[in-house]
Amino acid sequence: MASIVERPKADGTITYQVRWRDGGGRTGKVETENFDTHEAADHFKDLVNAHKQQWPHGWVRGQGFVEEKAIPGDLPLTAWAYRYVKRLTGVEKRTKEDYERDVRLHVSRLVHTTASGLVVPATVCNVTADDVQDWVALQADGVRDAEDPETWITPEADPKSIRNRHGLLFCIFQAAVDATPPLRAKNPCSKTSLPRVDDEVEEEMCFLEQDEFARIRAEIKDPDAVDLVDWLVSTGMRWGEATALQRRDLRLGSEKPTVTVSRAWKKAPKGSESTHYLGPPKTKKARRTLRLAPTQVELVRKRIAGLREQDFVFQTVLGNHWRHANFYNRKWQPAVRAAMDKGLPKRPRIHDLRHTHVAWLIAKKVPLAKIQSRLGHESISTTVDRYGHLLEGLDDEISEVVEAMLVVPEQPGLRVVREA
Repeated sequence: MASIVERPKADGTITYQVRWRDGGGRTGKVETENFDTHEAADHFKDLVNAHKQQWPHGWVRGQGFVEEKAIPGDLPLTAWAYRYVKRLTGVEKRTKEDYERDVRLHVSRLVHTTASGLVVPATVCNVTADDVQDWVALQADGVRDAEDPETWITPEADPKSIRNRHGLLFCIFQAAVDATPPLRAKNPCSKTSLPRVDDEVEEEMCFLEQDEFARIRAEIKDPDAVDLVDWLVSTGMRWGEATALQRRDLRLGSEKPTVTVSRAWKKAPKGSESTHYLGPPKTKKARRTLRLAPTQVELVRKRIAGLREQDFVFQTVLGNHWRHANFYNRKWQPAVRAAMDKGLPKRPRIHDLRHTHVAWLIAKKVPLAKIQSRLGHESISTTVDRYGHLLEGLDDEISEVVEAMLVVPEQPGLRVVREA
């Protein structure tokens, strides 16, 4: 693994030398490169580690990368990326901070490989589709320490994280395509082959049968907590939506009682006094109205007795709104452990109550389009991608319907003759 050594000079200044063994082996030749600043040395050290303890392709010792001829109006990719994030509107501050972190840690690792094989820093104009594909592969494979294979220099990323980062990169380049005048003609991310995430769906999600949910519910001794888990599994609401419900969101007096999802708990920006605050739902489609069943009406009616319009529907025994960490550690996790000790074969998360709700609806043949609306998914493709595999349980019934459609009914006076 490359390291940085400070080298004081006679005039009192300091240079920074990056040292590593060629190929990473203990007997490899010691290679060095000198820099005037620690920042430049640290960046080069990351390049050496990413290239498995070898000189980065295209790097000339003492000179750096041999850059291609500059394109008018071009600028470093990271500079454009930070500018793009800074100018986003309608995005929460915490989300912008997450985007800036992704630019700093991941987008900055994207480089451009020239036709001659030289590797140069990425700019808005020089990045190609192959460069983006190499960037994706680097994240998927990760980089191990050659001297200690059990240690990751850069851990391999999961498919979902790679897709999220690629989505940000796509938007960054699309902004360059849409600029006036355009900085480039095409988006290099448009045809990237990304790792599949469907193989992880069953591992990430946990679907409870009704008796399994009942076993966990029976281990929760706090009636207020029981009401909340009943609401989560029967509505499919996200935790942040359910715990943000207020008295004014309920319409129980009509023939068709409803609840409206109009706010949710959000993570506060770093440095804020509070960790969360009330904000709009996750997406426009997440702002939705759900029809309530009689049992649900009975559940919330008893909870809102004496509440003011802006009081939370689901509160602790002390009258405070539920916090996820407290509920998970003091109510949910102990109940799951107790149920597992008695034979429950699963370890569900709180969010799995939302997945369980969907599984129950699909088992009752509720169309995915209806489920999309109920969950507040922005696109039907999201619903299909996450829960489409559950439809396999209906294959036998579909086969029976198809078979019935293909049977030619006999009519009076007519006889169907099939040729051999």
